[in-house]
Amino acid sequence: MFRKRTFTVLLITVSLWFCTMLPAKAAVAVSSPSVILIESSTGQVIYQQNATERRSLASVTKVMTLLLTFEAIDSGKVSLSDQVIVSEHASSMGGSQVYLAQNETQTLETMIKCITVASGNDASVAVAEHIAGSEEAFVAMMNQRAEELGMTETHFVDCSGLTESADHYSCARDIAIMSRELTLRHPDIFHYTTIWMEDITHVTPQGTSTFTLSSTNKLLKQYPYATGLKTGFTSRAMYCISATASKDGIDLIAVVMGAPDRDTRNKDAQTLLTYGFNVCNLYIDANQEELAPLPVKNGVEQEAPLVFFGEFRYLDVQGADLSSVAKVLDLPESVEAPVKEGAQAGKARYYLNGEEIGSVPILFAETVEKASYADYLKKIWKLFLL
Repeated sequence: MFRKRTFTVLLITVSLWFCTMLPAKAAVAVSSPSVILIESSTGQVIYQQNATERRSLASVTKVMTLLLTFEAIDSGKVSLSDQVIVSEHASSMGGSQVYLAQNETQTLETMIKCITVASGNDASVAVAEHIAGSEEAFVAMMNQRAEELGMTETHFVDCSGLTESADHYSCARDIAIMSRELTLRHPDIFHYTTIWMEDITHVTPQGTSTFTLSSTNKLLKQYPYATGLKTGFTSRAMYCISATASKDGIDLIAVVMGAPDRDTRNKDAQTLLTYGFNVCNLYIDANQEELAPLPVKNGVEQEAPLVFFGEFRYLDVQGADLSSVAKVLDLPESVEAPVKEGAQAGKARYYLNGEEIGSVPILFAETVEKASYADYLKKIWKLFLL
């Protein structure tokens, strides 16, 4: 069966385009020292300012903790219904917390809510220990994943961001990278990051009590298109946020680091997001039409079916008329057997005002082996019987 996920050309379409920034129509007035704004589906940078400057990131660290958590769920290592036991170490966390007691148990899903809504440091450590056995082992996983994602200006010391260590740092670009990976691959995260307030129940030897989780992300009430993602503050990091928002089919991620106060952080995030929604124009070709099969010479079959490798997206911020985008199929007239399922047969190229703006691979949907002498005899025999 044709399976897109098996193809090595996956890297072609999921590459992050953080190396370039789209031309901006006007300067964006922000006060924070380090910011970046990207369109999520393409990874295109719309605006940036000191985006690769290393800075402390406080609880925005938890974006990586959540990414590893959802990846562990996807792999079957853990499940949302897992009972997570709170260790003495986890219960001793300071800063923002949900006051988990030693040996208290909560489901992993409840712990995710504690992390995303209330930024619970104790819940973050409990989840890290549940997945990796210890916070130290989990932090090693965080740093490995950061390296895999190309987060070259990032190093983690803990899983919560509570540390004031100078060795715990990231940059706005890297935060955008991990935020994009979390939200694109695991959109269920928005079920939790959009919660404004919710109660959880503590059950301990001292009795049962209710604790209200209240979101640290005030943009959920201040900005109508906000969908998350994570706030942060320490005296070293100052006020930070990775803010996600969605409007008219466009998903944006705005990262703000080092804001002097909460209001400036939120204002800068809103300014970036509003700017993005005002200038972004997204062209999408779902590539769902059926392609004519490609003739195969000297094969056991005379033709091979073709399929597009996913959709095509192009982001414009210059006000171009995207209805004039032209699509051209770049394919040979025929190919020589053998051909392998998943191998690239050609490309769908896209042009705007005569200039190529991108392409999508066209792949063989089935394998066609080279015909042997016996195969030719079978064909002759079939013709004879007719």
